Amino acid sequence: PFEGVAWTPRPPQGAPQGCFACIAKPPALRQASPVLSPSSAVYLMESKSCKGDSLRPAVPCKHSVEKKTMTNPTTVIEIYPDTTEVNDYYLWSIFNFVYLNFCCLGFIALAYSLKVRDKKLLNDLNGAVEDAKTARLFNITSSALATFCIILIFIFLRYPLTDY
Repeated sequence: PFEGVAWTPRPPQGAPQGCFACIAKPPALRQASPVLSPSSAVYLMESKSCKGDSLRPAVPCKHSVEKKTMTNPTTVIEIYPDTTEVNDYYLWSIFNFVYLNFCCLGFIALAYSLKVRDKKLLNDLNGAVEDAKTARLFNITSSALATFCIILIFIFLRYPLTDY
């Protein structure tokens, strides 16, 4: 199938010269002659070769000037918690809103719990975590103050102020 094709041995290849951007790109294909002669067939077979080949002239790396001034780039990988791990405190907020709504703190906790659910659906995990902390804070405050008031009411019912 390859009659008339002359194979030429490649010179031994060392480490390719140049930066990664130049080495990673395939060499540009040159225009082939319309008539395939044995010399052009050799050229076509060698066109996929490496930079170190003797058939292609050595091209200086165009990135060598940039290489000296460029700092080492760093990759930052941010790891976010899974959306299922962000607690929205929804049931606790409903309980506080219905039963222990001290100074409307249960309603505020419920509003933040709904914001957490919305932000989880939008994949805004940082905002969801912050709103979850706020909802938990309002739930704790509402539960603690309402429980304290209920305990005071029971104390005053057991021991009315007329006894003092």
